[in-house]
Amino acid sequence: MDRRQFSLAAGGALAGTGLTWSAAAQAQAKKPERGVHYLELGTPAPTEAPAGKVEVLEFFWYNCPHCNAFEPELAAWLKRMPKNVAFRRVPVAFNASFVPQQRLYFSLEALGLIDKLHAKVFDAIHNQKIKLDEGQAITTWVVQNGVDQAKFLAAYNSFSVETKTKKSVQLQEAYKVEGVPALGIDGRFYTDAGLAGGMTRALLIVEMLAAEKKATT
Repeated sequence: MDRRQFSLAAGGALAGTGLTWSAAAQAQAKKPERGVHYLELGTPAPTEAPAGKVEVLEFFWYNCPHCNAFEPELAAWLKRMPKNVAFRRVPVAFNASFVPQQRLYFSLEALGLIDKLHAKVFDAIHNQKIKLDEGQAITTWVVQNGVDQAKFLAAYNSFSVETKTKKSVQLQEAYKVEGVPALGIDGRFYTDAGLAGGMTRALLIVEMLAAEKKATT
């Protein structure tokens, strides 16, 4: 089974298991170890962060129940994240069926609607059980949530959104993402729930690495 197939079958399971480990992992109060709790990339990934900032990427998939569970914790963390962190989300595509949701995310981003609708997409899929896995269903849902259909479709089908979906796949390959949610840090490091012992601890690893970079700059 290749890596992408493995991600669908087991990556979410790793994330879910990690979430149940988080309290025990934190209780151990052991400093995260490189190569154990987070990995260093053999070849650095491209970054877009301004000079002096640590770029942090969240790799996610709207259909992933573990991404849905992590979203409230991540949203709270974003309000208190280190000042030298530049954060952005990267919707993954382990196969072609993921692409409509990639386009959904980048369309919302282009229209300035992430704050308004990103969490609502998770709620629609996981709580309301609405299928948002193809263009027509997605368009119907966003229009029902007050988005102008013409503007949304213009963004959804734009060259800019197409380009961003391709760059997202390149990033997930550069970071060797095995499952979601996962975090990429500074173009150099990767962690997820299975490695870190839960996504709470994964965020602590981000804070540690950001502090280390601040101390050296």
